[in-house]
Amino acid sequence: MYILYYYPLNASMAPHFVLEEMGLDYTLQLVDRHSNAHKSDEYLVLNPTGRIPTLVDDGFAIFESAAICLHLCDKNPNKSLMPKVGDKNRPLFYQWLMYLNNTVQAELMLYFYPQRHTSETGHIKAIVEAQEKRITDMFLLLDTELEGKDYLVSDSITVCDYFLFMLAVWADEFKQPPLSFRNLSRYLKKIAKRDAVISVCKKENLSLVDYR
Repeated sequence: MYILYYYPLNASMAPHFVLEEMGLDYTLQLVDRHSNAHKSDEYLVLNPTGRIPTLVDDGFAIFESAAICLHLCDKNPNKSLMPKVGDKNRPLFYQWLMYLNNTVQAELMLYFYPQRHTSETGHIKAIVEAQEKRITDMFLLLDTELEGKDYLVSDSITVCDYFLFMLAVWADEFKQPPLSFRNLSRYLKKIAKRDAVISVCKKENLSLVDYR
């Protein structure tokens, strides 16, 4: 039994998709950000970073969204959400997952929390505007990569696709949101039809109307 410590529409969303897609036995444990539950002594024992998500697997706690997804793939290789060792797509899987996690997600964090990166409140608006342009350029790169492709890495869905869907949801209020790109829009609407996405979005109260 896996326990996913989560908060709706946070970085826990990608591992939530993966757990659901794999059909694994898991329970959800809400970490209420509004009451700073992620900074509580109880939670910090599991995740000393005080961030969401955390996955508990047979009493063992692991944090960081991408690491959790990779752990689930290692534990459940028959679910085929990561190319096998030796598969030509394996290095591309690592490439795109690292890009999504270390570059796109990191830049989105700066976009959402600009006050953490400056002591001058007058700079916040400029940071947000600059970040939105940087991230939009990243989605343009991804849109180009998805030309003629149903999935980011291979001929079947992988963790990368669920990670990208999560990040696209976060950026849905941009002036040029992911759904405004031709290839990304087609791709995201296809992913949104999967049972795992429908189930998770229902649990996390995210409407998929725009993805129809």
